[in-house]
Amino acid sequence: MNTNDNTTATLLIDAQNQLGEGVTWCARTGRLYWTDIEGASLSRYDPRDGSHRTWPMPERLGCFALCEDENTLVLGLAKRLAFFDLATGEIDPIIDVEPGATTRVNDGRCDRQGRFVFGTMDDTRPRQRVGGFYRLNRDLTLERLPLPAPAISNSIAFSPDGATMYYCDTPTREIRACDYGADGNIANDRLFIRFTDATGTPDGSTVDADGGLWNAHWGGARVVRYSADGVETMRVNIPTAQPSCVTLGGAHLGTLYVTSARDELDADALSRDTHAGGVFAAPAGHAGLPEPLFQGGRRRG
Repeated sequence: MNTNDNTTATLLIDAQNQLGEGVTWCARTGRLYWTDIEGASLSRYDPRDGSHRTWPMPERLGCFALCEDENTLVLGLAKRLAFFDLATGEIDPIIDVEPGATTRVNDGRCDRQGRFVFGTMDDTRPRQRVGGFYRLNRDLTLERLPLPAPAISNSIAFSPDGATMYYCDTPTREIRACDYGADGNIANDRLFIRFTDATGTPDGSTVDADGGLWNAHWGGARVVRYSADGVETMRVNIPTAQPSCVTLGGAHLGTLYVTSARDELDADALSRDTHAGGVFAAPAGHAGLPEPLFQGGRRRG
């Protein structure tokens, strides 16, 4: 790695999120969305006028995806998927997820074919590998993907051509990759990167137009970019301990946005980490890709 390829992000919004996650840039509207999972809320920021709006959720919101209708999101609520109307606040349930299990929905992104791929995590302590990875298809059917059961699913992202899926089970400190067919078939599950720093575990990821994977290192106060062959090429210092998720947005999709969390920090740590739970920004030096849109519609009638 070229040590000159280091930069430090700056605070954009002092959101004070308990568990900020799922940050997503909407290229059509020029707005930034994210969730506070433990705060059970969805937030939106418009950099043109600095406006910041928050919607309360009926349960914890683990992840979400933009839809073809720009006023609609797919929500990955703790135990179910649902459509959300940004204009009216209406929630239209789709399907329950792992009913009766000690899990909740966690990380998720759309694949390049417009299907919503997400994972679950154990909601008890100590975390057990009892979660799963799923795909909500365009016809609103739900299928479990043939990937190992995680304790904490994270890092779901797709290569620019959609042929590679990235994912992780956070406690393993590894990010994995697999071949991902346009027909949905998965094969050749393999190690992509193993963490070697003394601190940090893999959290949310995004992929840029050059195929680089950006990953937030929870507990490591950094975001790291890896080339498509798994070589670290850039490191962005985040001035808070727990960066949680990343997206590329802004003008020309060249700004790195990063959420963070106050969760699991005691009073002493919070007194030193004053912007924990904030949203941060930094120049990326690489262009992102427009976020894929979920292409399934609501059931009618």
